[in-house]
Amino acid sequence: MTRRLFLTLVGLFASSCNKIYTNGPTTVTDDNGNPDPTPVADDTVKIEYRVQGNALSARIRYSNDIDGLSQVVTTLPYDATITGNGDSMFLSLEATPTGYAFEVIYPFLAVQIFVNGKLFKEATSNDFILNTLSVNGTWRR
Repeated sequence: MTRRLFLTLVGLFASSCNKIYTNGPTTVTDDNGNPDPTPVADDTVKIEYRVQGNALSARIRYSNDIDGLSQVVTTLPYDATITGNGDSMFLSLEATPTGYAFEVIYPFLAVQIFVNGKLFKEATSNDFILNTLSVNGTWRR
């Protein structure tokens, strides 16, 4: 019985190892599907860092030209918003899950960077291995 459980768990771990990277325009909406009501001035850049998933917690690091590098260990979901000015900016976000609850059958972790309400970078993972998931790039107006 124990061996069967062990083989089943190993099979689940091995079959769930993949990452999907998506870069594309998406608008930010609220829970009802309405566009984000937060106004942004023409010369202001609004940057949102989001980490979502069903991990117990995650070590999150994000950087930008305004604040430099920030790091936090927190429960999910997590989001941070900054505003600034500029025509280009290097943005980076990474998250490392600290673990998953025993009841979790389908692990999930997603990191996203939104600029002025549009998806700039995104990465997702659905494996039990506690690898770091990261996205980065130079945003240009």
